[in-house]
Amino acid sequence: MTSLQDMVRIRQGVLSLVLFRDVLDDAVGRAWDRLVRSLLRANKAANADEIDAILMAYSEWMGALADRGMGWQEHLRDRILSADNRFARQAATGEKVVPMMMDVARLDLRVLQRVYGVVCEDVADWVRELVPEVSDLPVWYDDVRVDGTNDPFLKWFEVNDWGDYGVQLASWYHRMGIGEFVRFRAFRYENKQLIGLVAPDPIVLEELVGYSWQRDALIQNTTSLMAGLPALHVLLYGSRGSGKSSLVKALLSRWAGDGLRMVEVMKSELLGLPTLIETLRRLPNKFIVFVDDLSFEEDDESYKSLKVVLEGTVTARAQNVVVYATSNRRHLVREFYGDRPRPKDADEIHNWDTVQEKLSFSDRFGMTLTFEPANQETYLEIVSHLVKRSNLVISGEDLEFRALQWAQRNNGRSGRTARQFVDFLLGERSA
Repeated sequence: MTSLQDMVRIRQGVLSLVLFRDVLDDAVGRAWDRLVRSLLRANKAANADEIDAILMAYSEWMGALADRGMGWQEHLRDRILSADNRFARQAATGEKVVPMMMDVARLDLRVLQRVYGVVCEDVADWVRELVPEVSDLPVWYDDVRVDGTNDPFLKWFEVNDWGDYGVQLASWYHRMGIGEFVRFRAFRYENKQLIGLVAPDPIVLEELVGYSWQRDALIQNTTSLMAGLPALHVLLYGSRGSGKSSLVKALLSRWAGDGLRMVEVMKSELLGLPTLIETLRRLPNKFIVFVDDLSFEEDDESYKSLKVVLEGTVTARAQNVVVYATSNRRHLVREFYGDRPRPKDADEIHNWDTVQEKLSFSDRFGMTLTFEPANQETYLEIVSHLVKRSNLVISGEDLEFRALQWAQRNNGRSGRTARQFVDFLLGERSA
């Protein structure tokens, strides 16, 4: 158990942190520091004001941990693994960290290891010692223990000397990224900012059935991206409810642990897409820029921003970024019969050039995957697969009859309809 006297040296070490100062520079870390200072000032003879300061600081620390939903040690692990400092940024590039910086990182990690050893129970005991009138104090225990994990980058938190694991930590930053790109797997690009999504769609590839060659082609392209090989921008085109969006989102569950991140871009934000790509190219992660339900009206100029990203400019293409877009329309830019030039129309000399620009926009994607409407066999196959994964027990004939009846009465045969039908069965079973 760490003693209160030991905290004097530990806090001095915290003040000397160089690279990893940001680990304790958040609401939880600042509340912890205020509490420690209050305890050290009071020592053995706490007056009324000091007692008030101690209890308020302890309450703030517990509240900050509650806001994060983490215990103290889990919080520190998260802050170290998602650090954004000079050491992490250099390591993320894949370059060898210079020896002097590695030496400083070792010293910082040893200081943080001593902080990590100060568990919530220790701090609560110090408060009780100085304020014996308060016997019941909330203690935030760690829900996640690292001793049973198979992830080597979590196991090293239990080793004797963190300073010996600077190289392993550097490889973590190179694989997983830094800062918010460790904390979040998916983002939304909005108002020129990346907003982390706390609860991205948890769908996995194993839940998807049908359209096997399209799935295999997209998986192979994403495998190339993750391996650092040339990967293509992809347009997923076809009937509504065929699972195009689900297929793209399921890729995140497969590769998030290897550093894949997804950025959802709404059509209204496409004008900022070139700027976003320039931001992402400097990061170690691999990125899927996901544009769902893509189409453009005839006077919509935002498609030109996407065209720039697909075709490239003088700047080399970002090798760690691909665009996956879904659409119900093969030709993404809306065209009218009136757009086609006629001899009597003299408004635009090269009108055919404008028409061809619209029609060829879809060709800028390196790969186009077509999703035909589901036939009865495919629809029933999807229903059967989802029923098995949901552990529902229903006879084959009854299931087929009800599934077809559901499709007829609702949105027709599609993967989306199958999912809705199975969700209805689950609700029916629990009613």
